[in-house]
Amino acid sequence: MTCHSGGPGALEYYPCRYGNSRVLFRGPQSHMDGDYIAFLGGIETYGRFIAKPFPNLVGQILSVECVNFGLVNAGVDLYLNDPAVLDLAGGAVAKVIQVMGAQNMSNRYYMVHPRRNDRFLRASEKLEKLFPEVDFTEFHFNRHMLARLSEISEDRAAIVIEELRTAWVARMKHILTIIRGKVVLLWFADHPVSEGGVSPNARDPLFVTRSMIETLRPRVASVVEVVQSEDAALQGTLGMTFNDFEACAATELMGPMAHAEAADSLVEVLGPIVGNGLA
Repeated sequence: MTCHSGGPGALEYYPCRYGNSRVLFRGPQSHMDGDYIAFLGGIETYGRFIAKPFPNLVGQILSVECVNFGLVNAGVDLYLNDPAVLDLAGGAVAKVIQVMGAQNMSNRYYMVHPRRNDRFLRASEKLEKLFPEVDFTEFHFNRHMLARLSEISEDRAAIVIEELRTAWVARMKHILTIIRGKVVLLWFADHPVSEGGVSPNARDPLFVTRSMIETLRPRVASVVEVVQSEDAALQGTLGMTFNDFEACAATELMGPMAHAEAADSLVEVLGPIVGNGLA
């Protein structure tokens, strides 16, 4: 999904493209003729309803250009299907990858849209055999489909979830191999990292566990875990910009105070990398 201005009262995102990418990212467009930090991730990185999401705040604090490659509903596949963005990210002095859910990836059981990764395209023969009683043509979104499978059979759904977790780790390793350099892996959510099984109805990043993140730790410069504080949660939608039509969606997201908390945590590890001595 790509966000544009939603009419009166909505936030303007100034959509722009980078290089040969077909994806519209949040603007205004950044310049990459000097040192810059690249941010990859989902709706939090994109900063829907947030005038200054954490990539902007990090840029202000460190006085470094920060390029926001985040996208609403992005999964790992978005970046693996967009070599132009990975090439640009690879040229950054530091890269921040927000942990994205494991449900929004193509795998041995189902295919997702290459850019709108939350969209379910079709089930594989393998999934149809595992759930012969399901008509997969009725699904348009991965989360809806997975929740339905879990309702039918938690045991069989667990087989699919395990496949997603295995594929997520493999593809994250692939991305880290491609972009190299100083990479910071960011957990930014309203809840701590899961230690085990996760329901398809849980909040994002869906199906990602601590053991999965620990598997990647040797391949990154740092792992930063930011769980919004109780004070930030109590702020609700205060400071967010949205119209009446977007109000329900806004209540599901973290607000400006949580983004400030994420920025402060990132600055601690990014400061020494960019060499400004602020951290």
